[in-house]
Order: sequence, then C-alpha cells, then structure tokens
Amino acid sequence: MFAGKSRISFAMLLAVGLLFVPILEASGGMDNSTFLYFSYGSNLLKERLQLRNPSATVHCIARLKDYKLAFGNHKGLASDRWHGGVATIEHSLEDEVWGVVWRMNISDLESLDRQEGVKLGAYSPAEVSVWTRGQELDCRTYIMNSCVYAPPSPQYLKVIVMGAEQNGLPKDYQEKLRSIETNKYEGPLSVMTEIERAMKRSKERANHRSDA
Repeated sequence: MFAGKSRISFAMLLAVGLLFVPILEASGGMDNSTFLYFSYGSNLLKERLQLRNPSATVHCIARLKDYKLAFGNHKGLASDRWHGGVATIEHSLEDEVWGVVWRMNISDLESLDRQEGVKLGAYSPAEVSVWTRGQELDCRTYIMNSCVYAPPSPQYLKVIVMGAEQNGLPKDYQEKLRSIETNKYEGPLSVMTEIERAMKRSKERANHRSDA
C-alpha cells in the first residue's frame, strides 16, 4: 500500500474549530467564507465530492511530500458504504501523495466533516502543506484514526482512478493507483449508483453546452 505528521494536538484544535480561521488565511482564502481542502481518495472525483458538497470547485492539483496513501478501516470496522478499506494517508519519508485542492464554502464544512465521520471518530481533520507549481498551500484534509489495513473494493478504487484521470494527476501516479490490489467485492453499492447518476447529468450538461 502506498501515505508527515498528523499533528494530533493541532488536529484536535481543528476539530473544535479553534484554529480554523488562521488556516483559511494561510491557505490564501480571499475571505473567511471559503477554505481549501486537499483530497486524495474518492473525493478526487468531482461528482463524488459534490454529492454532499456542491460548492466544491477545483483550485489546483498538488503534491503532499513525505506521506503515502494507505487503505483500511477505523478500528477494523468494514465500511458499509464501500465494502472494503478506504483511503487515508500516513507519514512516510521520501514518499508522496498527489491529490486535488478544492476551494469550498464554509457552508459545506459540516457536510464534509460528516462525510469523513469526524463526529464518529473515524477521521480527524488536519492541516497539511502541499506543493503546486513551486507554491506551498496550507489545506484541510482528513486522516483516519486507529486504521486497520484492508484492501479497497474495486468500485472504490475505480472512483479514485476516475478522479485522478478527471483532474490530470501525473500519469505514473495514476498507474500506481491502478495497480492497487482490491478485495474483489462484486455486490451493489448505493453510493456508486448516486455517482453514476451524477456523472450522467454532468455529461448531459456538457453535451448541451457544446451543442448551444
């Protein structure tokens, strides 16, 4: 499997919102109405993220140094949503994780936290510094607590790969994602149905614009 430091005390402060405004300012937010979020898992795909967070718009792609991508479940409890391990990041010198930096409205923060299971203790918000075109950005991201490693379902990995393709992550990183071994789960997933519907709507809108 492939994931610095989670800064636990910092993440705890983030969780209660005590340090959130400074992060917004450091992230280059024009005001306190938006924030930058670094995604590396299923939220790489626009249609997935916008299911519950409609304000999300792509800011840039970026690289997180000295981390690696890993898959597992909080305390080993299998994901009901994805039927397999889900993504997290871990400190690992010399490694890197590529992802998408999204600009989002503060109004979507609660929804994003809910999606990541913050109140349930599954993930903790954290601040990470990512690099894009020689520029450093401070972003909000999420790191799993008490991770027990487990392979992802094919459907979950498919969403990650589609998001990497959609946003033009480096080709070698895309190949690395495709090579990840899955648990070969073949059952239905309601979230995949939602995503496929959202992607169909996006395609129809794009076709409509091109015909106009």
